[in-house]
Amino acid sequence: MFNNKTILITGGTGSFGKNFAKFLLENHQPKKLIIFSRDEFKQYEMQKEITDPRIRFFIGDVRDLPRLHRAFAGVDIVVHAAALKQVPILEYNPFEAVKTNINGSQNVIEAAIDQKVSKVLLVSSDKAVQPINLYGATKLAAEKLFVAANAYSSQKTVFSSVRYGNVVASRGSIIEHLVKNGRPEKVQITHPEMTRFWITLEESCELVMFALNNMEGGEIFVPRIPTLKIGDLFKVIAPKAKKEIIGLRPGEKMHEILLTQDEALKAVALGNYFVILPQLVLRDGMFKKYYQTGKKLPPRFQFTSDIKKIRLTNAKFKEKIKAYLI
Repeated sequence: MFNNKTILITGGTGSFGKNFAKFLLENHQPKKLIIFSRDEFKQYEMQKEITDPRIRFFIGDVRDLPRLHRAFAGVDIVVHAAALKQVPILEYNPFEAVKTNINGSQNVIEAAIDQKVSKVLLVSSDKAVQPINLYGATKLAAEKLFVAANAYSSQKTVFSSVRYGNVVASRGSIIEHLVKNGRPEKVQITHPEMTRFWITLEESCELVMFALNNMEGGEIFVPRIPTLKIGDLFKVIAPKAKKEIIGLRPGEKMHEILLTQDEALKAVALGNYFVILPQLVLRDGMFKKYYQTGKKLPPRFQFTSDIKKIRLTNAKFKEKIKAYLI
């Protein structure tokens, strides 16, 4: 479905955007790949790194609706990955989070409908599930906007979302910080029993491809990914460092959730993924398609990061991140 198509990635110079761009160019034949972002220096650096003639760079901000209209002209598929995401920082800068993550998502929706883009996929987060921080609340709002957008598009533009956890060695992550600092002698840990979902950049690309290939409109695609205790993460990456326990920071949870019990009632298991089906806007035949190919989830099922049977051992986590430990 991606051959000879024009694809645009908002936030295209971020960790996911850059890797998804490489993934598309190496494995598919898009007609054109547009990187939409607001940072000219990051675009300059990415342009030196990826020299494929099919790639284009478009400076713009998702807060700017007229700029999105211009960027989306002639585009077939949009992957909306632009967001402000640093949890503690956004607790102190709430208006900026709303402008980018909520208003920006609404702008993406309106521009996509007006320019008749075929498919638009939101990259969301486990922080959107029962949020206690502003970042999660803005991502929840963005998910809701993307579900409801299908009611306004007359089925000409289809909107869905993917939702996943922490990305291994993404920019600004704790793994990147520890590796860049050359295994520091002393580290600060919020709480050793805290758990988080972990996904690699390659797995996040595969999730997005799965969603783009299967989306009917309004679904939220969730990967079945493993978890790890934060204390174990430090044992693997900084085993000799002295640990200082500092407690949870503003807006942090002890454990994350990717799929709640209520969501599981309207979700199916499909291979390595869960698919949450929309209740507000339904495409013809959507339930039939998913209930024929997927499997209904058992009563009271939920997918949370404190489930022991999905937890990575230290050895398996080390194997998962070995490419970043060199």
